[in-house]
Amino acid sequence: MPPAEFKDHFSSRAADYARWRPADYPPQLARWLAAQAPARALALDCGCGSGQFSTLLAAQFERVVATDASAQQLAQARPHPRVSYRVAPAEHSGLDDRSVDLVSAAQAAHWFDLPAFYAEARRVLRPRGCLALVSYGVAELDGAPGQVLRELHDRLLGPYWPPERRHVETGYRLLDFPFDELAAPALRMRAQWTLPQMLGYIRTWSALRRAQDEHGPDVADEVLHRLGAAWGDGARPRSIRWPLSLRVGLLAG
Repeated sequence: MPPAEFKDHFSSRAADYARWRPADYPPQLARWLAAQAPARALALDCGCGSGQFSTLLAAQFERVVATDASAQQLAQARPHPRVSYRVAPAEHSGLDDRSVDLVSAAQAAHWFDLPAFYAEARRVLRPRGCLALVSYGVAELDGAPGQVLRELHDRLLGPYWPPERRHVETGYRLLDFPFDELAAPALRMRAQWTLPQMLGYIRTWSALRRAQDEHGPDVADEVLHRLGAAWGDGARPRSIRWPLSLRVGLLAG
């Protein structure tokens, strides 16, 4: 069962989250993380959601255990022969001591009880095992559509983002990270999206849902209409980019 402090912003729309959230983490990220780990036998992916990052790790590790406190999120998870999904909080994986080569958390660590999560990572990691916190930032889109998107994110919805969201916007640099930190490569997620895909993604934002709860379902209609007008042909794919922020460290051996 999830701990009492579990902050669940996504279970109610788990299917939308699985369908619309960006999933194309660059393969070179998994390759680089695997190269830092002491072996490639077992990775633990915490707060895995619907498994976007877990399945990427499965290309590099013999086995991936992917945990999330939300059963609804895991019900939408991508099946993979090397990935085992478990309902469990990040702070209590249930794995054996010193059994894991890599512990990862993608777009999730800012929701954790970090001291408890770090204690769990130290318990399950092998000597010189690798811990990786991964976050993607605000979507970048060129031209007028990008300007409207940023206005929606920053101005209209700014007051409605949960306080933990600031760690995403600061690239996790403000998080305590008491590990032997490695210099990580500069990477981005990329996608070619149509307007309906972008709108589907926006509708998964926790800030939009909170604004709608307070002010009604039409609160963002004007800005979304402007985004559509700036986009032009809605079937035309546009290049979307998300800068990746990494905090990667090794457990002392």
